[in-house]
Amino acid sequence: MKPGDIIAGLDLGSTKTCAVIAQITGGDRSVGAKILGVGLARETGVRGGLVRDIDVTTRSIQSAMRDAERMAGVPVPPVYCGIAGEHVQLRNSQGLVSVTGDEISRSDVDRVNDVATAVSMGQDRELLHSIPQVYRVDEQDGIRDPVRMTGMRLEVEMYLVSVVSAAAQNVRKSLERAGLMLGRLVLEPLAASVAVLTEEERELGCVLVDLGGSTTGVSVLRKGRIRHLASIGYAGESITADIVHGLTVTQTDAERLKQKWGAAYAPLVGSEESIELPSTPGQGQRRAQRELLAHIIHQRTDEIFRLVVDEVEAAGYTGQLPSGVILTGGCAHLPGMVELAREVFALPVRLGTPTKNVTGLVDSVNAPRYAVPVGLVMYAARESIQFDEPSNMRVGKILGPVKRWLQDFF
Repeated sequence: MKPGDIIAGLDLGSTKTCAVIAQITGGDRSVGAKILGVGLARETGVRGGLVRDIDVTTRSIQSAMRDAERMAGVPVPPVYCGIAGEHVQLRNSQGLVSVTGDEISRSDVDRVNDVATAVSMGQDRELLHSIPQVYRVDEQDGIRDPVRMTGMRLEVEMYLVSVVSAAAQNVRKSLERAGLMLGRLVLEPLAASVAVLTEEERELGCVLVDLGGSTTGVSVLRKGRIRHLASIGYAGESITADIVHGLTVTQTDAERLKQKWGAAYAPLVGSEESIELPSTPGQGQRRAQRELLAHIIHQRTDEIFRLVVDEVEAAGYTGQLPSGVILTGGCAHLPGMVELAREVFALPVRLGTPTKNVTGLVDSVNAPRYAVPVGLVMYAARESIQFDEPSNMRVGKILGPVKRWLQDFF
């Protein structure tokens, strides 16, 4: 096993920190990951995608990565770390260049991509990803890859993803204090899409909904590319807060009740079912109808899904996503989540579990909540394959392997 074959992903969520260490398998388009170790820490120090407490975040990173390293039995390589939240911004940009030869070369594509990317993000922001959407050659539109085509004028529409610089710097600082090296920051919805979506879903059109702790990530994909990204400020913690107020319990107890007895679709719960509620000496023994707990979860989840519908509609993709909805994230596993989503979206719905091209300790990550950390190691694997190509295969790729992978894969 070569050191370069080992990759690591870190998901800094609001309710958990998850670390995954893996080994690269396959190559090129069939690249995969063999899961060697998984670590989980419940205390995070992160809220809404922002580091709120560097000391707590550092300890959670150390705890999760230490467990993953112990399980894997290999040193931790540079870490690919996810980032998300409402501070993420997206904008479209255009680029235009003249073609230098008789046909369009890879260097022409690089130049037009660079032109589209060379825009100011502002002093407080940094560019995270640049994702080509479509190319135009002279009067020909809708081109995915213009290399070897004939034309004089090459244009591109580029999707630029940026984050608040302070948010990125605090993640880097937390990793450094934990004794780790950052390989790359990756947008979490982008990582999740790598782990759970099929080529058919990307091509026909789908929406990936990542139900996290404090935010819900929304990714619209169509014709093989990411077309729209958004973050909604309601997620699992919002559901837990509703349970706190609805059942008069602590946040810890509300989370436990949600995980043990919760259901996202109220019709699945019988009216005769009851559950015991945590109580204080002053309250005495208490019970409640499980139907009430399901009703609370149902109402908030329904609201979140309808906000996703609004995002899809605002982006102009209503009726254009026949592959439907794929649910990931920590709340996606709740009973009834798929049934409620089918009712709200009126589309096919499935749970997104990260098992595509994944081997090794598959059972340890076979759940929607692991879509982001597994997606991060898959993302890292693809980058490593690009860099590890023989020199005679790497001509024209050295300056932008990541950019071209995004172009081809999204």
